[in-house]
Amino acid sequence: MENIYAALLLHKLGKEVNEENLKKVVTAAGAEFSSEEEVKVKSLVASLKGVDIEKELENASLVSAAPAASPSAVEKKAEPEEKKEAAAEGLSALFG
Repeated sequence: MENIYAALLLHKLGKEVNEENLKKVVTAAGAEFSSEEEVKVKSLVASLKGVDIEKELENASLVSAAPAASPSAVEKKAEPEEKKEAAAEGLSALFG
């Protein structure tokens, strides 16, 4: 996950997202690189080749916007009130 954050930081700063820069950022943050991390960095850099990161970030922010309440959600909220009313009617029958 820190590799992705490093890539986003590099992008934000206008630096090239490459293996060397990613390693520098992650190492500066205090993480150590194992052979497994080397593979992850290479894979991340390869997967970002030709990707417009800015455009992808815009698309991601549009998707994460809160959706409007669906009709089923409104119906679910109405049910507890109906149950309270029914319970109140039952209690009034007990006390006349």
